[in-house]
Amino acid sequence: MPRSSNVFVEPADRYDVVIIGGGIAGLTAATVLGRACRRVAVVDAGQPRNGPADQVHGFPSRDGISPAELVRLCRSDLEQYDVELVSGQVIRVNEDRQAELADGRVLQGRHLLLATGLRDTLPDIAGARERWGRDLLHCPYCHGWEMRNQALAILGTGQSSVQQSILVRSFSAEVTLIVQDGLELSGDDVRSLEAMGVDIVEGAAQRLLIREDALDAVVLADGRTVPCRALFCEPVATVDPALADIPGCTLDADGCLETDDNGRTGADRIWAVGNVTDPSGQVVPVAGDAYRLAVALNAQLLEEDTEAALSGGERAAASL
Repeated sequence: MPRSSNVFVEPADRYDVVIIGGGIAGLTAATVLGRACRRVAVVDAGQPRNGPADQVHGFPSRDGISPAELVRLCRSDLEQYDVELVSGQVIRVNEDRQAELADGRVLQGRHLLLATGLRDTLPDIAGARERWGRDLLHCPYCHGWEMRNQALAILGTGQSSVQQSILVRSFSAEVTLIVQDGLELSGDDVRSLEAMGVDIVEGAAQRLLIREDALDAVVLADGRTVPCRALFCEPVATVDPALADIPGCTLDADGCLETDDNGRTGADRIWAVGNVTDPSGQVVPVAGDAYRLAVALNAQLLEEDTEAALSGGERAAASL
């Protein structure tokens, strides 16, 4: 098994890379770096963003696998490499690239990779937390096929809800957009939705009506109901506060960490990949991004190793 640690790591006992986040992005990067003979630590808080979902879709050869099983398989791939799996919650990253854990442990890396994903803030509807990932859903590409040919609804909270409604219409002939305060539909929006056969209902969603452990309808504040077997929404997603305050790191307009094309943040030797940089990233492209980043990160490590070797050689020659 990959080595697990509950022991304080002295700053002098450094890792080449400390990866914060044990999802697909972090584990993919750990695999690439482990295969490059790097010493790596992966810190996993055990709270994956897709944890509430039953299945992962769109992953070749693994379509329909549970998120937990996919992570288990990825972790098992690391057994042969110099990768340490560390259970814990990072509460702070300081300017010296030290990851401070809630239990007092500190992990030191030559480089840090932030791969924690995002934290979803669900709509203020009674029952939302209990149904999240089951029949209160985010991504039609992830869940639309399983919900096809049933009554479906979309919680209209922003302009992107219009396009989400049209996308959901691909899976069912019975689709309703529930317009919430703050969303104003233009004439073009209404014409497009009506042309695609999407019903429009205005009213504040108040609670989810559950029958026999399945969503039956959305209950509005005025008592009306919108029958549906799944409700799609776009929750507000935010970066872990422990990462948002790292000196040198900045957030983009979506509230995600800004990076260059290779995944470097504005902080020295701190990188980021996955949903923490792109809220729409799915499992397959995120894994690809993590692979590419790990190659670039290892190239940087090689440059540092070469510079250190040259400096050592120069000192040795001067001493002769």
